[in-house]
Amino acid sequence: MKVTLVGTGCGDPGTMTEEVKRTLEDADVVIGAPRLLETVEGYTKPESIKVPEIKASMILRAIEEEGERAADANGECSVCVAYSGDSGFYSGTRSLLPLLEEAGIEAKVMPGISSIQVMAARLKRPWQDWKLVSAHGTDCDPVAEVMEGKDVFFLTGGALGPAELCSKLTEAGLGNLKVWIGEKLSYKDEIILAGKAADYTGYKFESLSVMLAKAAPCRGDMTPGIDDEEFIRGDIPMTKQTIRAAIISKMKVAKTDTVWDVGAGTGSVSVELAMKASHGKVWAVEKAEEGCRLIEENKKQFGVWNLHIIPGKAPEALEDLPAPDKVFIGGSSGNLEDIMDLVLAKNEQALVCVSAIVLETMADTVKLMTERGMDTDIIHVSVNTSRPIGKRHMMMAANPIYIITGRKRIDAAE
Repeated sequence: MKVTLVGTGCGDPGTMTEEVKRTLEDADVVIGAPRLLETVEGYTKPESIKVPEIKASMILRAIEEEGERAADANGECSVCVAYSGDSGFYSGTRSLLPLLEEAGIEAKVMPGISSIQVMAARLKRPWQDWKLVSAHGTDCDPVAEVMEGKDVFFLTGGALGPAELCSKLTEAGLGNLKVWIGEKLSYKDEIILAGKAADYTGYKFESLSVMLAKAAPCRGDMTPGIDDEEFIRGDIPMTKQTIRAAIISKMKVAKTDTVWDVGAGTGSVSVELAMKASHGKVWAVEKAEEGCRLIEENKKQFGVWNLHIIPGKAPEALEDLPAPDKVFIGGSSGNLEDIMDLVLAKNEQALVCVSAIVLETMADTVKLMTERGMDTDIIHVSVNTSRPIGKRHMMMAANPIYIITGRKRIDAAE
C-alpha cells in the first residue's frame, strides 16, 4: 500500500502543485476534511473511495480498512490523505505520522502552498523574519506574541479570529498596532484589509482568515535592576534599582506566571515583573490615582503590554483577579494579614514576597507566614551609593530594606 500525505494549497485548486494533483488522480482512496474533499473532487478518479475524516486515529483506521478494501489483485493500493495549506505548517501530518510509523506504514509527504506564502505575496513582503503562530483551536495570547520584537503571522480559526485577536491587542493598549488581515485567500472573493487593531474589533470575518501584526513597541530584554532614571516618576515612592533587582531575584518569576504587585507605586517593580513574565500577566494594584497614572506611563515607556493596572485598595481590589503564581507586596496599608489570606485562598502554593522598612513589619510578616505553614527566607539589604563632593566621592546610605519571601510547605498544604 502506498500512502501519501499532501498539502492541497491555500484553498483554490490553482494553488495545488502539479505533483499533488497527479497523486490525487492516481489515488484509490482519498481521506480528508469534507471541505477538502470538495476542493479536490475534480482531480480524483470517479471510482475512488472518499472518506471524510480529520482525526488522526480515525484517518489511520480508514487507511487500514479502506486501503485493504480498495486493493487490487496484487494487494496494491494508493491512499492519499489531503491537508489544507502546506503539510509542514500547522498541519495534521504531525499527529498522523507517528501513528503511521507505530503501525509500520510507510508514508510520503508532499508540500503545498500555505496561507503565509500567499499573504506574503499579496503584501509583497518577505516572510522569513515573521514569527508564525497558530490561533486555530489553540489558546493563543496575541499580546505576548507581538512583544517578542518580530512581526507575527496568526493562522486563525475557531474562537480566535482576527476580530478577537484585535480585541485582545486593543484591551492591552495596542489599539494603534498596524495589522493586515487576509480573508478567503486565493479565492476569487478574497479580501486584504490593512489598518489598526482597534479598527477590526467588531468585524465578522470568514473562518478562512489570517492576520499579520506588527511587532509591538518594546524595550526588549533588560537585566534586572533598570536604572532609576529610566522610569517616569512623580511624588509617589519608587522601589530603587538595587532593591528592585534583589526582589526580582527572590521571586523567581517564570515566563508564563501570573503575578500580582500589591501597592505598586510608580510601577517600577511591576514593569520588571512583566518583563520576566513575558508570556504571563502582571496585575499592578495601586490605591493612589497619581500612582496609577505613573504605572500607565511606565507601561508604555517600556512596552510591557502584559501589565494590567487595577486602581483600588487591597485586599478588596484583589478579589476578582486570577489566581497568582507569585505576589509582591510593597505596600499593604495595614492589611497585610487579610492580603496574605486572600492570596493563599486563591493559590495556597503562591510565592509571596514582602518588602519592609521597619522591624515591626518584618516581624509581623514572618509571624504571619510561619502561622500559615510557609517556609520563609529573609534578606537584609543595605545599599550605599557614591555622590560626588567636589573632586571626591562620598558614600551615601539609603534606607535598609528587609525582603521576606515565603511559600507554603507542601506537607502543610496537604
